[in-house]
Amino acid sequence: MSVVGLDVGSQSCYIAVARAGGIETIANEFSDRCTPSVISFGPKNRTIGVAAKNQQITHANNTVSSFKRFHGRAFNDPFIQKEKENLSYDLVPMKNGGVGIKVMYMDEDHLFSVEQITAMLLTKLKETAENNLKKPVTDCVISVPSFFTDAERRSVLDAAQIVGLNCLRLMNDMTAVALNYGIYKQDLPNADEKPRVVVFVDMGHSSFQVSACAFNKGKLKVLGTAFDPFLGGKNFDEKLVEHFCAEFKTKYKLDAKSKIRALLRLHQECEKLKKLMSSNSTDLPLNIECFMNDKDVSAKMNRSQFEELCAELLQKIEVPLHLLMEQTHLKTEEVSAIEIVGGATRIPAVKERIARFFGKDVSTTLNADEAVARGCALQCAILSPAFKVREFSVTDAVPFPISLVWNHDSEETEGVHEVFSRNHAAPFSKVLTFLRRGPFELEAFYSDPQAVPYPEAKIGRFVVQNVSAQKDGEKSKVKVKVRVNTHGIFTISTASMVEKVPTEEEDGSSVEADMECPNQKPAESSDVDANEKKVDQPPEAKKPKIKVVNVELPVEANLVWQLGRDLLNMYIETEGKMIMQDKLEKERNDAKNAVEECVYEFRDKLCGPYEKFICEQEHEKFLRLLTETEDWLYEEGEDQAKQAYIDKLEELMKMGTPVKVRFQEAEERPRVLEELGQRLQHYAKIAADFRGKDEKYNHIDESEMKKVEKSVNEVMEWMNNVMNAQAKRSLHQDPVVRTHEISAKVKELNNVCEPVVTQPKPKIESPKLERTPNGPNMDKKEDLEGKSNLGADAPHQNGECHPNEKGSVSMDLD
Repeated sequence: MSVVGLDVGSQSCYIAVARAGGIETIANEFSDRCTPSVISFGPKNRTIGVAAKNQQITHANNTVSSFKRFHGRAFNDPFIQKEKENLSYDLVPMKNGGVGIKVMYMDEDHLFSVEQITAMLLTKLKETAENNLKKPVTDCVISVPSFFTDAERRSVLDAAQIVGLNCLRLMNDMTAVALNYGIYKQDLPNADEKPRVVVFVDMGHSSFQVSACAFNKGKLKVLGTAFDPFLGGKNFDEKLVEHFCAEFKTKYKLDAKSKIRALLRLHQECEKLKKLMSSNSTDLPLNIECFMNDKDVSAKMNRSQFEELCAELLQKIEVPLHLLMEQTHLKTEEVSAIEIVGGATRIPAVKERIARFFGKDVSTTLNADEAVARGCALQCAILSPAFKVREFSVTDAVPFPISLVWNHDSEETEGVHEVFSRNHAAPFSKVLTFLRRGPFELEAFYSDPQAVPYPEAKIGRFVVQNVSAQKDGEKSKVKVKVRVNTHGIFTISTASMVEKVPTEEEDGSSVEADMECPNQKPAESSDVDANEKKVDQPPEAKKPKIKVVNVELPVEANLVWQLGRDLLNMYIETEGKMIMQDKLEKERNDAKNAVEECVYEFRDKLCGPYEKFICEQEHEKFLRLLTETEDWLYEEGEDQAKQAYIDKLEELMKMGTPVKVRFQEAEERPRVLEELGQRLQHYAKIAADFRGKDEKYNHIDESEMKKVEKSVNEVMEWMNNVMNAQAKRSLHQDPVVRTHEISAKVKELNNVCEPVVTQPKPKIESPKLERTPNGPNMDKKEDLEGKSNLGADAPHQNGECHPNEKGSVSMDLD
């Protein structure tokens, strides 16, 4: 079972996996642990990741990037309309009002949803993980920004479903970072002690997030989160781009914004310059060759100029920090550490602002790029039964307050109740109780729309069906369980109606208990005819001969953003077809590359090491074939079916393989013949020593040694014959004997001779002591050279020592 954590960012992605021994961030096929969040569409296939980024300038209109923030949004969303102006590809409305991405794929116009585009990226990440782990990947944990709303989160889950990924949890970026930090700490306070408070700050490519977390041994609780969804490394790049666009317009009379390719090149160079300025305070050059109209451009900038240019952005950093401290009621002295992650936190001015706010140095113990992916992999390992992980509970926080509104049965007035406040613990469940005679509707919405970076405050409408009055006409008690689940998504998970059923036996009534939330806090009850009350109040007196049962009720959910089942199935089918097309195109390209590689290899070696191993006539014929094949490759063979390339390769190998084999045989034959000769000499010497009555081999039977001699003579005769025959052959002729045949002879010789010559000498057993009535009798003694001396050869006296004839001493004792 695979355990994978995916950090899917706006600019790039990271994949972490759990292996025996820990968490590891894995590399893609380019040996790079960072995979760009870019998809490029071509006439035959899609390219994703590094290969797609390399095409971003040359195929600008068909290369899609920076699409993460389009999830769950309508095309007419003000954010989408603003972003649309800065993109090299086209955004168009979908039939359902969502954002569609229009590209040219397989020489046809195609319209893809954001879910489909993200699914393509997830396909690449899944494939990379599978290639690394050597097994299928299904279960994973995917990161999302903590400010993502329900609509955006559901959209990401749909994308995962399209590629067959079972997302165990959508994990907030900052919570993943906190888990990666806390699970390895050995010095955390005990559960009954005051927790250690750590603030995590993350500035990535497109957003700025901060969170405060409390740590105890085996426990992490998110106290609060704050963010600026529109402040990131991208904004600093844009400031540089704006500055240089203006400079080039004045200096070179070039309008970079008029050509998308020029603008994209400038963006790439500005990003490189920004990174260089983080480690250098001197003037740094920016040079771009053939920028526009065949003109080269150059400029320079230093760190202080850059900070002055971005002063407005740097001021925005403190706003989320202030907001976090207000929400959590923390003082800066209560914060024990400030951990920074994210690529943009490497900018010295950003670090300085954060450190100045808290009045202490920031800490960089976590890997700024990989911390989120590693945290996701840890969470996946915790949720997976396949791995044993140190017990560590994670309690997240609800980023936005959520309320429910409903209509009363007999009145037009509405009832409103905030079910989850800001920074409420999550995942969490609550049970609300309503008194109703018929079906009713609940609407969930964000209580503070101004704080939500999303134009729609409504979450969804839920209709509780099949509600009816009691048989005596009274209103029925309906229990509704509301929940913020592990993905951070609000849902009404169940609804049940309490029904009174008369019974003959006096067994009283049994009321099913409300389900408790994971943190063991009391559930809530919301009564439409009275104010909200806690369900842990004393129950009403039980009536005899009445049985109370809970009847499950269906709940119809109409959510702000949810792909229909039919549409989702269509996307799954489309992605499957595109994966197959990519696979076929890869196989076709591999076949074409194999032909090209074969042409270059043989042409190079025919004028070098292979030259002696082919006759002149064949040499000319083969060179002619290679030239014809090369011409075909770059003309009509440029775009052929896979089979055409396979056929061409077979034609080349038919002539090339014999030459290659002759060369390899000529290289290897002397070595294996030498090995065979050495073995023959070895066994022949042993046979000669045996005939010379050498003591080492006098234990070997005569008949056994004859087998060795016979085998040596036969193999020696065979070797002499093949060597003589081979000496008469030219190098361009096929060899008389192959190296594998010679190796087989070595093995055959060893199998016959080795068991005979290595058989051990028989062991001579040492005499054992015998017990006499007077005690142990050492009549049988062994001298220092291992030969026995019998005690009868000399007169014995009890208790006396007697030197034997070789000077060793024997002793008899009573």
